[in-house]
Amino acid sequence: MAKILIVEDEKAIRNVLRNILQDENKSFVISEAENGKIAIDLISKEEQDLILCDIKMAGIDGMEVLDFARKNSPETAVVMISGHGDLETAVESMRMGAFDYISKPPDLNRLLNTVRNALDRNNLVKENKSLKKKISKKYQMIGESAALKDVQEIIEKVAPTEARVLITGPNGTGKELVAHWLHEKSERAKGPMIEVNCAAIPSELIESELFGHKKGAFTSAIKDKAGKFELANNGTLFLDEIGDMSLSAQAKVLRVLQESKLSPVGGDKEVKVNVRVLAATNKNLKVEIAAGNFREDLYHRLSVILIKVPSLNERKEDIPLLTLHFAKEIAQDYGNAPKIFSEKALKALQEIDWTGNIRELRNVVERLIILSGEKVEEEDVVKFARK
Repeated sequence: MAKILIVEDEKAIRNVLRNILQDENKSFVISEAENGKIAIDLISKEEQDLILCDIKMAGIDGMEVLDFARKNSPETAVVMISGHGDLETAVESMRMGAFDYISKPPDLNRLLNTVRNALDRNNLVKENKSLKKKISKKYQMIGESAALKDVQEIIEKVAPTEARVLITGPNGTGKELVAHWLHEKSERAKGPMIEVNCAAIPSELIESELFGHKKGAFTSAIKDKAGKFELANNGTLFLDEIGDMSLSAQAKVLRVLQESKLSPVGGDKEVKVNVRVLAATNKNLKVEIAAGNFREDLYHRLSVILIKVPSLNERKEDIPLLTLHFAKEIAQDYGNAPKIFSEKALKALQEIDWTGNIRELRNVVERLIILSGEKVEEEDVVKFARK
């Protein structure tokens, strides 16, 4: 049910607007305010999906209502209602963040199209906000160990900067979580975060994937395609498992980092990009450099800041918190109540050598939830943890 507030000092126009909206959709919840003060009170008490607001009103006018709504309810779409002499002010309202304006007397089709578009936009904003919350929840960093807190402190200091970060650590430790938090807490958070798993892309395709290609550049290039660098423009590019990138691709990445521009495969025009690059690897890149598998100059470009993510064995005190978090998460996926883990079961989990790190722990927790009885006991851990 969409909540719509009509702010208009002329009762006849309020009635016309209400009737039009009710004819459009009986489920609309419509409120009315005959002046700006009442409108601000209503906006303060309850969030609206759409506000239709007259510009010229005695006392607090429509522009002040718009300013209040944008500051206090930024997701609400505001449509200004303008008289013929208010056109210049109506245009100014758009600059201030109004969704649109309509003229008096309101044209039926124009009004309804504006209302539909405004509500569609409002729904999209809510969906995006909900999705972002889900994404943030997915990338939570669970634990209170000193090793994890050290990583979190570095993230807080580094995220607001433009510094490139190289994230190291064994497989399954959560290097991608660090990358996501660096993006979420940066000035680029409103921009895209594009992820590339360098190990999963064949070496002959990595350059096309990163830099894009022009139609006809190779047999399967049937149309122009933007690369990951271009898609990440004004945002963050996360190069996961960069130690597996080919030397030729490394050379091109180095050039992009140096010059902030790239050339698509098969193209002769350069494309400027504004991208913050984060990289991660489970390899020792200094060993790879010595073996001739990784460029030393690229390493120094990427590793302005180094963040080493601790293995699970280095933060075993976090295992109880992680286990309970995964148990709750898995229960939600299955539509069940979270299964209880006994204190002895949690201690038994802490005694395991976690070669697969957090990823392995989550798998074990899910296995225990499925195979154990009403409560996960120590003997369940002994019996099922290493299956």
